[in-house]
Amino acid sequence: MDFGIRGRNAIVCGASKGLGRGCAEALAAEGVNVVIVARGAEALEAAAQEIRQKTGVTVTAIACDITTPEGRARVLAACPDPDILINNAGGPPPGDFRNWTRDDWIAALDANMLTPIELMKATVDGMMARGFGRIINITSGAVKAPIDVLGLSNGARSGLTGFVAGLARKTVAKNVTINNLLPGAFDTERLSKTIAASAAAAGKSPEEAAEARRRGIPAQRFGTAEEFGAVCAFLCSVQAGYMTGQNVLLDGGNYPGTF
Repeated sequence: MDFGIRGRNAIVCGASKGLGRGCAEALAAEGVNVVIVARGAEALEAAAQEIRQKTGVTVTAIACDITTPEGRARVLAACPDPDILINNAGGPPPGDFRNWTRDDWIAALDANMLTPIELMKATVDGMMARGFGRIINITSGAVKAPIDVLGLSNGARSGLTGFVAGLARKTVAKNVTINNLLPGAFDTERLSKTIAASAAAAGKSPEEAAEARRRGIPAQRFGTAEEFGAVCAFLCSVQAGYMTGQNVLLDGGNYPGTF
């Protein structure tokens, strides 16, 4: 299937590795020019070079802290009129809410709620004026089924989800859709850290905890960044223009609810 987005321009945050990189690679494979963003310059440039070699599209690497006004300004200077925006940030650290300070909460909100909102504010009007836009927010399966040790993430990402639910209905008439992708357990560095924290709390080894987590997933495996990116690319396609304000859960069947 031709997704109809060849030649479009995208900003992909958190794209040096993991799910963000999976999204960047999938979009590039569809002929989308990508501006990839992350804090670590070395890993980011390595990712950019590999994507260029695989796809031949224009890949611009911007190493910055996207949670700061200065970082966002650099990214938007590199891609002032994006057709596609992928908001993605590493989740805040796990822990017990009794130990979190106000500064911990502000940092979580900045990274996982307020920064995506600022990027949407900076880009959505231009998308509507041009008659095409796709915004994807990578949140978490914890939005539907909260994870006790990820309280900071539960709160911040749920706040973003509520905001998007309203905005997405205001932009779709101009062919600008906004959807959220909710990953479950994907084979990423983030998952390893979460499992290690849970293992320590339970007095188990990380290996034991990982195997127990894997066995508890109906698919009997962790997801891959490549399959996550493929779903992201579809949501950015012309074919997905009637889909907006949705929370798309990718978790191998782990969520037990009907709705």
